[in-house]
Amino acid sequence: MNKDLYAVLGVERTADDKKLKSAYRKLAKKYHPDANPGDKDAEQKFKDVGEAYAILSDPEKRKLYDTYGYAAFDGSGPAPGSGAGGPGGYQYYSTNGNGYQSFHFSGQDAEDLFRSMFGDMFGGSRSSGFGGSRFSGGSGFGGFGFAYGGGTGRRAARQQSLDMTSSMTVSFRDAALGAKKRIQLQDPAATGSKASLTTLEVKIPAGIEDGKKIRLRGRGMAGADGKKGDLLIEIHIDPDSEYTRKGLDLYTSAQIPYSTAVLGGEAMLPTLHGQVSCKIPAGIQSGSKIRLKEKGIHTEGRSPKKGDEFVEIRIAVPRNISPAAKKKLEEYAELI
Repeated sequence: MNKDLYAVLGVERTADDKKLKSAYRKLAKKYHPDANPGDKDAEQKFKDVGEAYAILSDPEKRKLYDTYGYAAFDGSGPAPGSGAGGPGGYQYYSTNGNGYQSFHFSGQDAEDLFRSMFGDMFGGSRSSGFGGSRFSGGSGFGGFGFAYGGGTGRRAARQQSLDMTSSMTVSFRDAALGAKKRIQLQDPAATGSKASLTTLEVKIPAGIEDGKKIRLRGRGMAGADGKKGDLLIEIHIDPDSEYTRKGLDLYTSAQIPYSTAVLGGEAMLPTLHGQVSCKIPAGIQSGSKIRLKEKGIHTEGRSPKKGDEFVEIRIAVPRNISPAAKKKLEEYAELI
């Protein structure tokens, strides 16, 4: 098959990385299955666009393509490190609400397979992970990447090589409170029109920390004996505009009326678990912190824990006041 990958992306052969990425993102959005439900032509174009970008965005693979053409990657010509054997594939769609992303790859040798499609995709890199080599990718479209497990010793290698890793980006509040997300994955043995998608529900446990992994047992690669490895999803947490986290404690800020700051009283303060009424001492100063016990992160598991929330008080000074209020303030100023 003489596939022109530059034509697939609609770029010149001299296109730099920036133009390649821009073209890929535009076309991936246009042909994404979520935007074209049931459109097989769009689905195929979406796969072709992803494959074209995976090859052309990698300097070494791009050089091979420029030299040998698509034959270096479709099994009809020389491809460095590619294993012999029939077709196979694995495809993931991320539909977690933050964006979209899909990858498809084929071949039998696990290491070459993952390096070929994910080695440098979207700026991914090779690093140590799970006792072996790890290849990961991320993008502005949803942050789903892949890796395969390594291991030490033959037994460990056989077991861990069946494991796969991926990543998912969730909101700060979903990570703090817990949530359920859905992903779709394709049977590794199915390709083309026979491919079928399976929807999985991923439970994000309340209180999970950035970088922690969720294990989906039996959702990894299949071994020769029919046993399957696991899929491990590394969680990345988006920052929040209102809250920051330190361990199990949360930090935020809230405004109270000037009169409440001077005279004291009750004020409603925000927490991730809903607003709470809090007693404000008279004469509180701007920048003072109020501790709300056990209103921080709540963890799950055998030994659940609860952190605290610390609210920095900010005093709201009115911009416009009535003549009567102004007169009272002037009288107050004369008394102090």
